[in-house]
Order: sequence, then structure tokens, then C-alpha cells
Amino acid sequence: MIEINGSEGEGGGQIVRSSLALAAVTGQPIRLTNIRGGRKKPGLLRQHLAGVRAIQQVCSGEVSGDQLGSGELTLVPGQLSGGDHHFEVGSAGSAVLVAQTILPVLLHADTPSTITIGGGTHASWAPPFDFFLCCYLPLLARMNAIVEAEIESHGFYPAGGGRIVMKVEPSTGITGLTLTDRAGSLQTKVTALVSRIPETVGQRECEVIARKTGWDQKAFQVVDVQQSGGPGNVVMIELGFDNVSELIIGFGKVGVKAEQVARAALREARAYLASDVPVGVYLADQLLLPMGLAARNGHRSEFRTGQLSLHSQTHIDVLQRFLDINIRCVSNENGTVHVSVEGI
Repeated sequence: MIEINGSEGEGGGQIVRSSLALAAVTGQPIRLTNIRGGRKKPGLLRQHLAGVRAIQQVCSGEVSGDQLGSGELTLVPGQLSGGDHHFEVGSAGSAVLVAQTILPVLLHADTPSTITIGGGTHASWAPPFDFFLCCYLPLLARMNAIVEAEIESHGFYPAGGGRIVMKVEPSTGITGLTLTDRAGSLQTKVTALVSRIPETVGQRECEVIARKTGWDQKAFQVVDVQQSGGPGNVVMIELGFDNVSELIIGFGKVGVKAEQVARAALREARAYLASDVPVGVYLADQLLLPMGLAARNGHRSEFRTGQLSLHSQTHIDVLQRFLDINIRCVSNENGTVHVSVEGI
């Protein structure tokens, strides 16, 4: 049984999610201790518990310690199974993180899957649905993973109440991916989502970005979301190249002016463009697991990114506990990092 100390590294939910997915895919039992030991409120929260129970269902696993606030958890995985599944986070906890937790398992299942997940879809501590759809899934498709996703209802913080549907075809084998440079010219798109608040909030966000960038007005749109669990607002800046897309998101908050939200998002977008790397900090973290599974199949991957977050460094440690792979991170003089993932 593999023992994982959940307080190591960044000490958060990533250790739980990746460990569960890798245990199910590899068939190795695990015991997690000190779950989220690096957080002010340690233990399993609702979104983590939803991920545990989702994994348990799709791998026919035996689980102990699956209670809210639990600091210890064991999983003995069984046979992987696709089919139709429905999971509820029960709060504004991220539906997308639950989807990402079980996705590697479903790619290795015996039959296609249709997964419906209720919860938050746009919150600042998790990948929003649009990032999952526009940035992550297209790269998975290039790695021989056929996954479709759609949003039925938006779930903004703090109300949640969103719903996403994910359809997964079993993969014949995850292959490698190379992303060391951006290809083609930049294509920009700015979308402001508003729900149960004045459309003028989204318009002001778009106006700030348009004024400061001079981007074509056709690149901007304000969408009044009709189906949502509660009020909310985000502004999204999509930076698209031929081989990769980055999505920068500003989250509207009570008491924070729309102009401030837009300026903060634009600063982050400009920082990404100035870095000249194809893979942003969040995408780097999310690519590590599928690349690890590809390396397990004998396929090498590599990408170039900025300085790796503690989140990513912790993720690398977890991957190398489960998989017979080597992940090399070489820092360059210009502050970028070249990451390679291959089997040993």
C-alpha cells in the first residue's frame, strides 16, 4: 500500500485528487494521512469528498475515512467501469475538479461514460469550466483522449448550483505531447459573463480591456447567463495560438469595481504574453498527470513554462510515487523552465 502524507509540499487538495486517480488507474491501494495538512481548515471538504466518492464508484473501490473533515483515507481500487454517473458536490465546490479527478480513470475504463456533476463552475480557487473546455481538453485530444464537455448551468461563488456534463471515450493509449513554443499568430477573445446583475458590469470590463489593448471590437462580447444557481460575474481573456490557448479569468466580487477586475485580468494576460512560453502556470500543473500516463505507455512529453508553482512541484512528487517515470525540470537563464516527462 502506498502511503501519502497530505501535508507535504503545498499540502492541499491536489495531493488527494491525483493520488486517488493514480491509485485507481494503476490498481495500487493507497493510504492518505494528514489530508490537506497545509491548509487553515484541514481535512476533506465537500468537493474533495465528492471526488473520493466519484473515484470509488468508477473504480468499484473499497474506501474508509470518507467523511467530511476526515484527515485520513484509504482506497483499495477494483475494476474500472464507465457508464452513466451523476455526482453532486453539494456546494460551490468545484465540479470541474471532480471531473478532472475521475477523467484519467474513465479514459482507462471498459466502456464509454457520461458524467453529470453538480457544483461550482466558476470560482477563483479551481479551473473554471471555460478553461477546462478551451485550454485543457483540446490538448488531451492531441494525446489520444476523446472527451466532450458542456455546461448546462453556471455555478458562481458562493451559491454554486451549476451543472456540467462530460462524455468520455475509453482511450486506446494516451500518447505524448510537445509544447515548447507558441505556433502561429495571436488570436484574442474577451467574454464577460454576468448573471442576475446588470449587463453594464460586463460592458465596463470589456471597455477597459478594449481601451488599453486596442483589440478589435469583434473580439468582445457580454453574455447574460440565464441558467445559473445564483448571481455572478467573470471576465475571460482568451489568448489563442495554433497549438495552445491560455485563458485568463477575472472574478467579479462584491465591493470590487468592474474596472479593477478587468485591469487585474489584463495584467495577468500581459504577463503571460511577455513570458513567451506556451504553457501557463495552471495548465502546466494540469498537463503533468496525462503526460505521466503517456510516459507509462512509453511516450515522451515535454513543454516550456514559467517558474513551477509549489502546486506543480508537489504534483511531480506524487506522480513519481505511483508511476515508473522521470520528470526533469531544467531552469533557463530567462526564467523559463523546460519540463520533460518520460518512462524510466
